[in-house]
Amino acid sequence: MKAAVRTMEEMPLSGFHYKMFAYSAGSAFLDGYIIGIIGVALSVMKTQFDMSLTIMGLLGTATLAGMFVGGIIGGYLTDLIGRKKMFLIDMFVMLVVSILQFFIKDPVQLIILRFILGIAIGADYPIAGALMAEFSPKKNRGALLGGINSLWYVGYASSFLIGYFMLSIGDTSWRWMLASSAVPVLFLLLARLNMPESPRWLASKGKEKEANAIIQRIFGEHVVMSVEPVTKAKTSFLDIFRNGNGKWTFFVSVFWSLQVIPTFGIGTYIPEILAEFGFADGAKEYLGSAIINIFYLAGLVPFLYLVEKWGRRPTLIWPFFVSSISLFILGAFSGSDMPFVFVLVLFIIYGIFNNAMGMHEWIYPNELFPTHIRGTAVGFATAVSRFASSVGTFLFPSILANYGLAVTLYICGALFFIGFVISLIMAPETKNMSLEEASSINKKSSNMGVDIHQGI
Repeated sequence: MKAAVRTMEEMPLSGFHYKMFAYSAGSAFLDGYIIGIIGVALSVMKTQFDMSLTIMGLLGTATLAGMFVGGIIGGYLTDLIGRKKMFLIDMFVMLVVSILQFFIKDPVQLIILRFILGIAIGADYPIAGALMAEFSPKKNRGALLGGINSLWYVGYASSFLIGYFMLSIGDTSWRWMLASSAVPVLFLLLARLNMPESPRWLASKGKEKEANAIIQRIFGEHVVMSVEPVTKAKTSFLDIFRNGNGKWTFFVSVFWSLQVIPTFGIGTYIPEILAEFGFADGAKEYLGSAIINIFYLAGLVPFLYLVEKWGRRPTLIWPFFVSSISLFILGAFSGSDMPFVFVLVLFIIYGIFNNAMGMHEWIYPNELFPTHIRGTAVGFATAVSRFASSVGTFLFPSILANYGLAVTLYICGALFFIGFVISLIMAPETKNMSLEEASSINKKSSNMGVDIHQGI
């Protein structure tokens, strides 16, 4: 009896999918690690170099600036020359630059290297998301993509832990800290040598025979890529703004930016914020910071289940709303003598629901755009969000100092509330859709009312 033909998106989760998740999640880990380690390294480095506040600021923001460039250029190249090839080129550049940081002679050299490192990190985002989306089963795609976000926090926390232990090296410890990113980069580079190219990308470039060979080698001879017809398409950067894609480019870029502006600001200055609440006794503000960041990670777990159970739309809309209300309440009570536990619980609620929003930064951009511009669109949204987060983080301490804690929290809460309204109006439901269905949802005018407004 002839076996039934199944599509790649109908296959159950397997070891292969978990391996692809590890390849992709490594990008988020490296992002968190490389951004985090500079903070610890600077604490030692500034005792050995006469650095102005401008130089210190440039060292802190060089990576984010590089990510802006890397997101745009890397995303486009990912669609142009392929996922695997860009993955390997990107990792090689990251490896070389990580090692070169050890040998710098002055801070300006490090600024240049951190900028290049940022370009590589920014390029890695669209590659990782596109690969994971294009290999994922449709019933698990949201959880797999959303789960990548959790590795950012693992990488960020690991950088502080490793940096702390490296302090014992002495005056040169900052060199070893900066170069330490070469270790996970080398591991990922070697691991990615064995990964396959995306069959969807190959098919979009007219290489269907090669695409089908990869699918059958991984999943078996009775598995095909999709039941929808495969169309060869030329990659054009401007396509992310036309043919119905401009709406999603706006939506993704805006909700992503509205999520990261308060998140990076509060996350960077949370010890100072807790001190403003009156918990500056030398321990509580740091204890609170640690607890809040732990819940950032733990809070994601139930939402990885709910994004497949309830859908994308409600798990984006209501976290925006709850996070907004949490910050409004904190702002209202900021002038009161509130118990430490009360303030901490509200920040934990904010952190849990905020992270639920964050997972959609990997889900929606990779589902709403067709294969030939998926990397380009994700790269563009990454660039916009990183620019927004860098500006927000730069302005945050000035707003806090000049207008006070209550106003600062109200502004952050208002940004989340705007995100709630925009998501309520624009967020589509893509649960259980194939990538072809999800990326053409804006073109199905007869179904738009149902697709967009279901699942509130």
